[in-house]
Amino acid sequence: MRFDPELHRRRSIRLLEYDYSSAGAYFVTVCTQGKSCLLGKVSDSAVYLNAYGRLVWDCWNHLPDHYPSIRLDAFVIMPNHIHFIVWIAKLLVGAGLPCPDLDAPSPPNRAGEPSPYEAMMKSQLAQVVAYFKYQSTKQINASRRMPGVPFWQRNYYEHIIRSQKSLEAIREYIEMNPVNWLQDNENPDKPPANRHP
Repeated sequence: MRFDPELHRRRSIRLLEYDYSSAGAYFVTVCTQGKSCLLGKVSDSAVYLNAYGRLVWDCWNHLPDHYPSIRLDAFVIMPNHIHFIVWIAKLLVGAGLPCPDLDAPSPPNRAGEPSPYEAMMKSQLAQVVAYFKYQSTKQINASRRMPGVPFWQRNYYEHIIRSQKSLEAIREYIEMNPVNWLQDNENPDKPPANRHP
């Protein structure tokens, strides 16, 4: 089953033994500039990283050195994008701010505004993604002798993971990305007849 963020965002299946206040989990997708296949190739449902892909792998694995409050989860490098799940621990402890259970309803806000807790978590996520993109771009550009050239697209996709079922579906989606590369809309070699609008 393919991961559908709209479908999984609406479901909330709770595990009684899981402490949902311990961390927030996020699914993130980052694409290369122009969705160019710069990180490697897929052959026989396996990803073969080039030198840039290996630098991205190293930057990913060293993120907790800079952000001890995060935990790395599923990760895949595709030729022109990456998918990952990152857990952000309770960041508000010590700042004098409450750390509500992630399952508790958010305090009322004006329509469309995130709660202060969600805003803080997303801010931390943005810092982690920005640092990752900066470090990997810096190293890749040094190796290709192209300082200052954008490597990643400016924005990224993020999704708050709110249930164990959603977490498992997203992990499977990430794991199966290389297998599904021939049908992936990000694959520039996908036949136009098979592309979804």
